[in-house]
Amino acid sequence: MTDAVTKAAEILKEHRASIDRLDAILVYTLGERFKHTQAVGKLKAEHDLPPSDLEREATQITRLENLAERADLDPEFAKSFLNFIIREVIQNHKKFQ
Repeated sequence: MTDAVTKAAEILKEHRASIDRLDAILVYTLGERFKHTQAVGKLKAEHDLPPSDLEREATQITRLENLAERADLDPEFAKSFLNFIIREVIQNHKKFQ
């Protein structure tokens, strides 16, 4: 291998190691988030509250779009990602109803 290819392979390895660490952070963060949303779901069920809160969801989507723009992330991707999470959370909340 040439020096340039060796250097590129080393840089690629470093990027992949960072990606792996970030993937782990995402998984653990989502796990922690879902622990809290499960607690919210139980609380809502105990107090006969609806599993979804459209006003909160809209506020969260706007907040996440703003965060995405500041993080140089496509806001539409961030919105789709949050909508996916919200759907999962609502499905989990319905289990407690």
